[in-house]
Amino acid sequence: MSTHPPDSTERSRTFGPSALLTPANVITVVRLLLAPVAFVLIYEQQSGWLLFGLWIAITASDSLDGYLARRQGTTRSGAFLDPLADKVLALGGLWAMVLAGRFWWLPVVLITVREALISAFRSYWGRKGLAVPASNVAKFKTFLQFSSVSLVVWPWTTGYTWMADTVLWLAVAVAWISAAQYIQAGSRSTTTMDPG
Repeated sequence: MSTHPPDSTERSRTFGPSALLTPANVITVVRLLLAPVAFVLIYEQQSGWLLFGLWIAITASDSLDGYLARRQGTTRSGAFLDPLADKVLALGGLWAMVLAGRFWWLPVVLITVREALISAFRSYWGRKGLAVPASNVAKFKTFLQFSSVSLVVWPWTTGYTWMADTVLWLAVAVAWISAAQYIQAGSRSTTTMDPG
């Protein structure tokens, strides 16, 4: 009979898949609660150190809740809340910039359509029991979206509109590249599951 003690990774996983009140989930919920505050500040102020600090905190903390989830155990609630928080922050921040007159509406519409399309595919494949994980390209897409807003709210770069616009259009390109990759990966997996 084996008496080997669990390794450090197993010991550190303190939460099961059904857990709700985990440190990672708390951080994600706080990000969601602070999101409307950031959107209002973006619309009213567009730039400022308080806004910049808040925006960096609620976007960069995505890495912290991801680390905690991997360290303490991933949960089904976290798998739903974390990408939701990213989408709310990214799209909300971009549309707040449009309403404030800092971003052109076209690239933001293209990003929004992409997110709606992939959400529809994700829902469709989810009903088939298929989960397609986010690629590194998709994660880079989210980083670019956050960065485009950061370049406007940061007082040192707010006057250089070409910088934010360039990053925003780059985010559009990467968003649709990742969408094509996602659809291709999901279609291949669906074909493997149901060749007929």
